[in-house]
Amino acid sequence: MSTERREGTKGEEHYRISPRRVSFDWDETPLHWIPDEPTATHVINVLHLLLPAGERWFVKVFKEALPLVDDPVLLKDVKGFMGQEATHSVQHAYVLDHLAYQRLDTEAYTRHVDFLFEKLLGEAPPFGAPIPTQEWLRFRLSLIAAIEQFTAVLGNWVLHAEGLDRAGADPVMLDLLRWHGAEEVEHRAVAFDMYQHCGGTGLPRYARRVEGMAVVAPVLLWLWAWGASYLIRHDPRLAGRMRYSLREHNRAVRAGLLPTWKELGSAIPRYFRRSYHPSQEGSLRKAVEYLATSPAARAAAGAVGRAALG
Repeated sequence: MSTERREGTKGEEHYRISPRRVSFDWDETPLHWIPDEPTATHVINVLHLLLPAGERWFVKVFKEALPLVDDPVLLKDVKGFMGQEATHSVQHAYVLDHLAYQRLDTEAYTRHVDFLFEKLLGEAPPFGAPIPTQEWLRFRLSLIAAIEQFTAVLGNWVLHAEGLDRAGADPVMLDLLRWHGAEEVEHRAVAFDMYQHCGGTGLPRYARRVEGMAVVAPVLLWLWAWGASYLIRHDPRLAGRMRYSLREHNRAVRAGLLPTWKELGSAIPRYFRRSYHPSQEGSLRKAVEYLATSPAARAAAGAVGRAALG
């Protein structure tokens, strides 16, 4: 296989995907980090509920599949992907600690997320289901590829979400989201390529890819609505005076504080095309430009340099 990155028609040069050191200081980040916008704040905060367990699970599943990878270029990309996802998991877990410090305890929700990834989608099929080991691994790889379709779309959105800047969003949280979003765009094709490499051939491979998205899309929607509702209901500053509402959500969309339903929904039929490849999502150049200027990445690099000099 060519050493050039599998970038469809964009022809972007292959380069090494690797995790970055980042350092975020949450001391000054308010609970409502988008001022006067609790709904938009908590809809985005659902990321912090899902990603620590979800991205640990990505890494576990990919570790299982690594022995099946005989393409050295893909293998390097997969290892870089795993390193990035492990870093994302840790950083979002720190945000959960910050929410707990502000008296918004998320454990009652996240224990269900942990059960989903650790038990229902663990190394063995749940409830003793008679699914062959190879098929169970392929199914889980198809789920990761489908999830990564949405993370690439969200990553591209947040890199361009000027509405968050206009609303005065907390700069530390905005940097976390854009750093993470940029890396999602950067590695947007890796999970798909991993599935294509390990998922068999022909129509069965395509059918399983469709099945993965058919499972992921409704489950993600349900988890997100449940998570936003949970956060708003338990927000100590709101003290039970609000509930999640589609009306408030759509108002935030119109203000540019959340992605549009069209942006999210149109990702599904694109993914169903037989010729589809995730390199068609977002701009690698835009992502890399942000990663070069991210305050958290620059702060961590500076700390490493000072330590080396010391």
